[in-house]
Amino acid sequence: MTGTEADAERLSRRIARAARPLAELDDPEFAAPSDVLGSARVVLLGEASHGTSEFYRARAAITRRLVERHGFTIVAVEADWPDAAQIDAFVRGGERPSQADGPPFRRFPTWMWRNREMAGLLGWLRAHNAALDDPARCAGFFGLDLYSLDASIEAVLAYLDGVDPETAREARRRYACLEPWQRHPEVYGRVSMTEGFGRCEAGVLKVLTELLERRLAYGASGRTAFFDAARNARVVAAAERYYRAMFHGDDESWNLRDSHMAETLGALLDWHAGAKAVVWAHNSHIGDARATGMTERGELNLGQLCRERYGQDAVLVGFGTHTGTVAAADDWDEPMEVMRVLPSRPDSIERPFHDAGIPRLWLDLRPGAPEQDPGLIEALAKPRIERFIGVVYRPGTERWSHYVEARLSRQFDHYVFFDETSAVTPLPGPEEPGAEETFPFGL
Repeated sequence: MTGTEADAERLSRRIARAARPLAELDDPEFAAPSDVLGSARVVLLGEASHGTSEFYRARAAITRRLVERHGFTIVAVEADWPDAAQIDAFVRGGERPSQADGPPFRRFPTWMWRNREMAGLLGWLRAHNAALDDPARCAGFFGLDLYSLDASIEAVLAYLDGVDPETAREARRRYACLEPWQRHPEVYGRVSMTEGFGRCEAGVLKVLTELLERRLAYGASGRTAFFDAARNARVVAAAERYYRAMFHGDDESWNLRDSHMAETLGALLDWHAGAKAVVWAHNSHIGDARATGMTERGELNLGQLCRERYGQDAVLVGFGTHTGTVAAADDWDEPMEVMRVLPSRPDSIERPFHDAGIPRLWLDLRPGAPEQDPGLIEALAKPRIERFIGVVYRPGTERWSHYVEARLSRQFDHYVFFDETSAVTPLPGPEEPGAEETFPFGL
């Protein structure tokens, strides 16, 4: 046995001794270790891929426990604000929202939120809220992302039509600059690089600033309605910058996106005074970027920004797996497939967790945590490669497409590992037969 192999074996034995084995996912005690998260203000729950059933089911179980036992009332996810607003109306007990502009989660990748695992959580949230006497204790569902250029423009204009038709006409004129690109904003980003092209930034920002300046005048329309319109106006402004930045080929677009998610989360926490939030996003967003190779590219992320703003009141929980199946596509906008996930590489972060021989485990990575092995935390602070699978998975180039160097015990506060995982179960897409009876209103 080489020195490297011996070190790896010692690491896996240390993990086996320190980790807490987890019950089956359907066992009510599965989420019991998450009680340690209950005193935090922000709990960020990651995932190593966007299409893994166990990650969704685990985060759902943890979320239910945080909502029910620890008073969390904000569930914020890596999804678009207007889509999530429809779900928020549903989980708060409202009737089915108008589908004049189409059902939620229509854009690629539809399976990321239109899946059976997610539907189960939404049904639980609706039932939980319905049983409460105090609406202030209800849990809401919110989107943090910025891809909804088209839907957010429509939401802003619909709001202004109701409260200030004259300003709505002016907003339409300003947003008209983006009209040719609303449904394909990535094209706007490319065209905006053309010399002489009139960018839409000034008009978009003017709509936002005028809306904010009139907050008192619009107050009679309802604080919640104004907040929703203002968030959508911010999405439009952020999306316009994001799609332009995509074509610069640097870190700017990533940083704009994660900064927008952090700003939206902060706005939700400020809006709901004293509230606590649980956040669902990919490991690449919620693990501290400063502990990964992302910093070499000049990238920051949501987890880093939350640690900087909330300190120890922000807790980052990463998720990983060794092998199994995943729902993904082999390229952007291509059909979803159920793909086999290659076994983790021998030099990866995931491999010693696999070698620990525990099917499901929870590991507390905080320095000085009770009964923790300081040597293990130090060993997991050394760089190893970690696998990230998004909505696109390319096994043939996995080492270069999906692995990034990371220091696990600095990246996360806790780590949940499933040795073998399976793909999410997608529900019918919004245009497919059966969609009306499933997600999210036929729960």
